[in-house]
Amino acid sequence: MDKVIASTPSKGAYHSGFAGDLKRNLIPPLGLRGRIIETARGFIGTPFLHQGRTPGRGLDCLGVMVAIGRAHGLFDYDMAGYPRQPTADLPLARHIAAAGFTPIPLAQARPGDALLMRIIRQPQHVALLTDLGLLHAWLQAGAVVEHGLDPWWRRRIIAAYVFPGVR
Repeated sequence: MDKVIASTPSKGAYHSGFAGDLKRNLIPPLGLRGRIIETARGFIGTPFLHQGRTPGRGLDCLGVMVAIGRAHGLFDYDMAGYPRQPTADLPLARHIAAAGFTPIPLAQARPGDALLMRIIRQPQHVALLTDLGLLHAWLQAGAVVEHGLDPWWRRRIIAAYVFPGVR
């Protein structure tokens, strides 16, 4: 898998281990979930660009979700005009719901679902759960990456959502 860029901020190296309840759910998906992951893997290596919405040219974490939604005709909602640094009045969960995502218990998250994360204080980051871990546009890596779900990332997950139209 030469397109998989792997790193973790806490250790600076790849950790392939999975943690918690999500471990049992990380099997390669079929159907629309599998196609969502396949589409997102096509974005790997796309440069990180704040508010970017163009695969191959520039994406941020929300841009990955928007590009997936558009590619599969799942939604056309977009959240624009948000600051680079999160603020208490940025209701990211509300925007995720407005796009038609359905909240689910974290323990029920499966590959192809979206994860909301708190990196510092506010919920400020979204990633796609895959059978290998996480796929997201990550500022520190400078690109869309996929890597294992190690304890550093696991601690930051605060909510899980199913894409509109996905079962």
